[in-house]
Formats: sequence, C-alpha cells, structure tokens
Amino acid sequence: ADADEASGIQLEAEAAAAYQKMAAAAAEDGVALVLTAGYQDADARSAAYETQKQQYLEKGKTEEEAASLAADIQPPAECNDHGTGYAADILSTDYPTRDTGFDTTRAYEWLTAYAAEKTWRENAPENAAHLPATHGLGVVFEPWHWRYVGVENALAIRASGLSLEEFLALQKAS
Repeated sequence: ADADEASGIQLEAEAAAAYQKMAAAAAEDGVALVLTAGYQDADARSAAYETQKQQYLEKGKTEEEAASLAADIQPPAECNDHGTGYAADILSTDYPTRDTGFDTTRAYEWLTAYAAEKTWRENAPENAAHLPATHGLGVVFEPWHWRYVGVENALAIRASGLSLEEFLALQKAS
C-alpha cells in the first residue's frame, strides 16, 4: 500500500497506515517527517548493495574487503529488511540526508520519544552498533532506519532498552 502518496513509497498495508498516522501526529507537533524508502523488491535491494560494493572496489579495495565494507552499510538483498515491507527510512524536511547527523534533529528526537507509541521501533540504536552485519540491520548507526512492529511490541522493546534484534533474540531464547 502507498505509505506516502507524494513519493509512491510502499509498505505493507498495516505499516503504511501506521506510518501515515505517525507522520500526521508528528506534523501536529511541528515535525515534518519524510519517508525516503520503504518496500524494495529483490532487484532493488541487490542493486543497492552492488552499488555500495562498487564504490569500495573503485577505492582500491579487494573483492572481499569491498563486500564486507558494503555489507556494513548496505546489507545484501537476502539480509535487507526492506524486503519485508515493514522497514522504513524516515528523515525530515529540514534534514533529508541519510547520515548520522540526523540524530541531532528535532525529527529524530520526536521519533525516539513517540515512535513506540505509534507502533514503530528504531532498528539499530547507537548502543547496539556491535551487532554483526549478518543480522540484516548493519553495524552502522542508522538513526533514519525504523521498523513497524505493532504497538504492543514497540512498547515492550522500548521498555527493555534493547535493540529490535536483541529483543527478538531474547524472545526466541525464552
């Protein structure tokens, strides 16, 4: 379903409706969220990874080094959660760039304070940057990368203080 009519970015219907509701709530607080990525098919996910890898090859890295470095920033297609339809890259009109500086914005502050109430959870918070790239979220701090998890899960994850992946691993172990 269209999560954002202007861009045509797609998410699973439930996630799309939740994003629209969250963006409207943010707007009421004077924060203009911008959805920059949602569902990506396998070809789009592969192309994104290959582009990142190529950039490292052009800098003189070996194939193995380039693959490893690329995976830290852009997960390979099979590990990229944008294929689920529940992952979203969210920025703001005043900071439209995917870099760690987004965590200094009012939009990021709003998201960290209210997103759990709106059924969203930051995928890889800064304190979880030690997680391996193979978990599909990358090891690079991505303050723009969020995942729809439903309100009950979002609140439980926030209360736990764990990252999404750490929370899921704990749930699986119990």
